[in-house]
Amino acid sequence: MRAIVVRKFGATPELTDMPVPEAGAGAVRVQLEAAGVNPFDAKMADGILDGKLPHDFPMILGVDGAGTVAAVGPGVTGFAVGDRVVGKFLNPPAGHGSFAEFAVVPESGILVRVPEAVPTVAAAALPTAGLTAQDMVDGTEIEPGQTVLIIGATGGVGSFLVQLANMAGANVIATARGDVADQMTRLGAAETVDYTAGSVREQVAAGYPDGIDVLYDLVSPPEVLAELTGLVRDGGTVYSTIWSADEDALRSRGIRGGNIESKGGARELTRLLDRVAEGDVVVPIDATVPLADGASVIGAVGARGKTVLAI
Repeated sequence: MRAIVVRKFGATPELTDMPVPEAGAGAVRVQLEAAGVNPFDAKMADGILDGKLPHDFPMILGVDGAGTVAAVGPGVTGFAVGDRVVGKFLNPPAGHGSFAEFAVVPESGILVRVPEAVPTVAAAALPTAGLTAQDMVDGTEIEPGQTVLIIGATGGVGSFLVQLANMAGANVIATARGDVADQMTRLGAAETVDYTAGSVREQVAAGYPDGIDVLYDLVSPPEVLAELTGLVRDGGTVYSTIWSADEDALRSRGIRGGNIESKGGARELTRLLDRVAEGDVVVPIDATVPLADGASVIGAVGARGKTVLAI
């Protein structure tokens, strides 16, 4: 089968042939049709899991994937051949991911059926970005009318955050270039701040002199996040998805949140898929790229929504 791999940490991802994996006891083999691309894929290739999880080389990249169950191993009762499914394909040993024509996942892992109303490409874009956004909004316990600022709103996680925070009743401020302000408005932002037009902190402070309630920051390094945190009222909430938050400094002001790594599992993914099926959440696909060209988009920046590999 075709797969995108790295042969060692730090190597350039490449398309190669790999053996088709077997579905062992308690495992499900999925014939993948689409795989979502995330910033984590490039970090995985560079070795972020070295010393944290056992791994195999050549390492097949990719966490998010959707397709059809092709085989089930002994003892599997929750899935059957032909089921359309989506899930996360990161299990020890790492290196048997979704950027491939087939992948195997434990039945007990993060794997769920895809509702009929949800296209496979949309499903493949959901797990990492969608669950991260949902975890942040769930953890915040937004009250209707609160003001939420999202830094990095046009990317995968940000596009879901705008929608989910709006659904929770928040007044959403999204940072975005002026030429994509309309897209943010359609997703549910009440206001956009053009980060190319000047200091985001100064622009938001001018409009909200009494402060904001929640800051979701998906892109800022620690020193920038520390500055932006000054916009948040004491007792508010700050989340960083790239581990830029000084949690001790936040606690000193009674601010909740901190650095977040999604813990969402199968139940949470099912809830998110149901929201998509019902039309409450839109999956913004920025680009669909053939698997043969997939290596070129790993680690790419500037996407306005999700990039998905068509397998």
